[in-house]
Amino acid sequence: MPEVWVPDLSETPGAKYLAIADSIAAAVETGLLRAGDRLPPQRDLAARLGIDLTTVTKGYDQARQRGLIGARGRAGSFILPQDAIAAGPPPLDTGMNMPPEVVGGSLLAAWERTASALLRAPGAGGRLHYTPAGGRAADRAAGAAIFARLGLACSADAVIVTAGAQNALHAIVAATLQPGDVVACGAHIYSVFLQLARKAGLRLAPLAAMDADALEALCRTTKVAALYVVPTNDNPTTRTLDAGERRALAEVARRHGVRIIEDDAYGQLPEQAIAPLTSFAPELGTYVASCSKILSPALRVAHVRAPSVREALALAAEVHKSCVMAPPLDAALVTRWLEDGSYDRLVAETRAEAVARQGLAAEILPAGSYAAHPCGYHLWVPLPAGADQGRIAEALRGAGVTAIAADAFAAGEGGGAALRVSLGGAVTRAVLARGLTVLEMELAG
Repeated sequence: MPEVWVPDLSETPGAKYLAIADSIAAAVETGLLRAGDRLPPQRDLAARLGIDLTTVTKGYDQARQRGLIGARGRAGSFILPQDAIAAGPPPLDTGMNMPPEVVGGSLLAAWERTASALLRAPGAGGRLHYTPAGGRAADRAAGAAIFARLGLACSADAVIVTAGAQNALHAIVAATLQPGDVVACGAHIYSVFLQLARKAGLRLAPLAAMDADALEALCRTTKVAALYVVPTNDNPTTRTLDAGERRALAEVARRHGVRIIEDDAYGQLPEQAIAPLTSFAPELGTYVASCSKILSPALRVAHVRAPSVREALALAAEVHKSCVMAPPLDAALVTRWLEDGSYDRLVAETRAEAVARQGLAAEILPAGSYAAHPCGYHLWVPLPAGADQGRIAEALRGAGVTAIAADAFAAGEGGGAALRVSLGGAVTRAVLARGLTVLEMELAG
C-alpha cells in the first residue's frame, strides 16, 4: 500500500461518494489495498480531495455496506479480508441459531436416499397419515435409545415425539405449570422459553449463578415450581455444567420438590456426552433432545422423556392440541438413521464443522474476549459498559453474521452488555471470517 492511499476521482462520473467506494473496490481487486490496510482518516481525505466531509463519510459507509472495510473506532477504517469479500451477499438473517451448513456433507444425500426408501417400502402410505398421540411406537423407541446413549435410561412409554424443541417446551409449560409459578433459570436464557414463560404468566427467578448454592438460596425463601436449564453449551452464554454440578443441582431440586425442565438441544454434539441432570433425579426431570440443533432446522423432530408414563400422556395431549403431531416422515427419517448408523455420521459432520468454525474464531478474535463451547456454533461476547450493542450487532449482520444483543435473553432487569454471535447457518467460512474481523475491529475500537 502507498504511504497514503488517495482515490483518483478526476475522471469518475456520477456521485463522488459512490466513486470513493468504487475506487476502494478497485484498489482491493488489484491488490493496491490489502486486508488490514488502514484508509486515510475521513477528514484528511476530504481535505486532500477538496470535497466535503459528508461525501467521504457516505463513501466509506457505502464501502462498509459492500463488505470492503470495517471500522476500529478511533483507530479508523481498515480493509477486510479479500477472500471474504468475494464470497457474495450474505444469506437472509433470521436471527435463529442454526447448525452450520457442512460443505460436502452427506445430509442432503442421506435425506433423499432414506426418504425415498421409506416411501417405497410396503405400507408407505401410512407415513403420510396421522400418528398416535405422542408418536409411533418405533419413533418413541428411537427416542429412548438416544436417551440411553446419553446415560438416561427410560421406557419408550415415557417418551413422546414432538415437532421440535419449541413445541416440546410449549407442551411442558402447558401440562406442568400454572400462571404465577416461579421458575428458576439463568440470568440469560433461550429467548423462546423467555417469551413462552411471559405469555404463560410464569415468574422467572434468575439465579446469580447456575449452581446448587444459588438454587438452594432461592428455594429457602421462595416456593420454586421448576428449574429451566440448558446444561450443555447454554444458549446464549455457552456455559456447560459438569457432572458434579448437575448432580448437585438435582439434589437441591429433589430436596425441595422442584421440577427440572432440561432443554439439552446441544447435548449430543460433544464426542463424550455428560450424563443429563435428569439422570440424577429422574422422577423430577423432563428432558428434551432436539434434532433441529444438531442436524438441520428443517428436521422438526424432538424426543421428550417425561418423569412417568402418566406425564408423557399429558404432554402428548398438549402436543396434539397445538400441532397434532410431529411430521411423520421426519420422525421416520431419524428412526431409520439411528438404525443404519447415518445419525452418528451426520452428527459427527456437524461437530467437525462447528469445531472448524470455532478454530476460525480463535484465529481472529483476541484470546479471552468471548466464551464458547469447543464444538458449539455460537459465541457469547461481553462488551464494554456503554457499548452500543445494537449498532455492533447491525454491523455484524451487515457482514453476514447473526448477532443478538444480550437484552433479548435477559430473564431479569437489564441484560448487560454482550452479544450472542452465531457461527452457523448457511454462512460460508469466508463470510464468517469477514464478520469475525468486523467484530475484532469493534472490540479493538
